[in-house]
Amino acid sequence: MARITDEMKEWSTRLGEEVSRWPQVTSRPMFGLRGFYRKATIFAALPVTRAIGTRNSIIFKMRSMSPEMLHRAAADPRIDEDSARPGAKWRAFELQCVDDLRDALWWLNEAYERAR
Repeated sequence: MARITDEMKEWSTRLGEEVSRWPQVTSRPMFGLRGFYRKATIFAALPVTRAIGTRNSIIFKMRSMSPEMLHRAAADPRIDEDSARPGAKWRAFELQCVDDLRDALWWLNEAYERAR
């Protein structure tokens, strides 16, 4: 697990503050990350000190994705190519600049919506 950048610490904090406001969301520390749950179902993990994937990655979990969502994930270079295969549940999203926060929140929201 890679140590995160100072910039990623700030981005992760901002994302975590937003996600924590969503209904039925709780969080717990887990191995240098903070896991986010909707009720009892984990749907994302944001780095605190360590990241899975690159030093600027978040991860989110989706059990199933429509063909359109799979296409969108495959077409997005910020989503880890290996994790974008159809059977994968966890996907990594790499943030490269502050503008990526909007898209990261979009993917986190999609994972949240599927964690019922």
